[in-house]
Amino acid sequence: MPLPPPPQQAWYLIHTKPRQEDKALLNLEQQGYQCYLPRCDIEKIHRGKTLVVSEALFPRYLFIRLGSGHEGKSWAPIRSTLGVSTLVQFGGQPAKVDDALIEALHQHEQASPHTALFSPGEIVRITDGPFIGLDAIYQCCDAEQRSLILLELLHKQVRMQIETARLGKIG
Repeated sequence: MPLPPPPQQAWYLIHTKPRQEDKALLNLEQQGYQCYLPRCDIEKIHRGKTLVVSEALFPRYLFIRLGSGHEGKSWAPIRSTLGVSTLVQFGGQPAKVDDALIEALHQHEQASPHTALFSPGEIVRITDGPFIGLDAIYQCCDAEQRSLILLELLHKQVRMQIETARLGKIG
């Protein structure tokens, strides 16, 4: 007697409630669903300190792997899961996501270092201290959360260190 074919599985897209991607991910995984939430590490200034935080690459979205046959896990509990808004649909049909895209996102996530707050050569504005309001050229950041900048004083570029939290983006 031949074995029944394995259930067809595909990736679909879940739309979450605002800032509840992690809650939706946790609750779906606790129900036995296979999910994927692509993340990226980003430098942010929080309470005067530069921190690297992990954020959702696509805010309010996560991927879920579901079977389409009778052997697949029921889709019914998804809508009532805490943190989930809805299953993304087009024309009443759940939107399938290609496996190659999920694989590419995994590879990108593994290969990408964190995104720096400022990039070398970028014009930044000093937001605190004696040089408040002056523009400078960002050079690099050291391990002690200080940035090396070039500041024009008396028509001459002066290299100086400043706390990264005292810098801001222009525009």
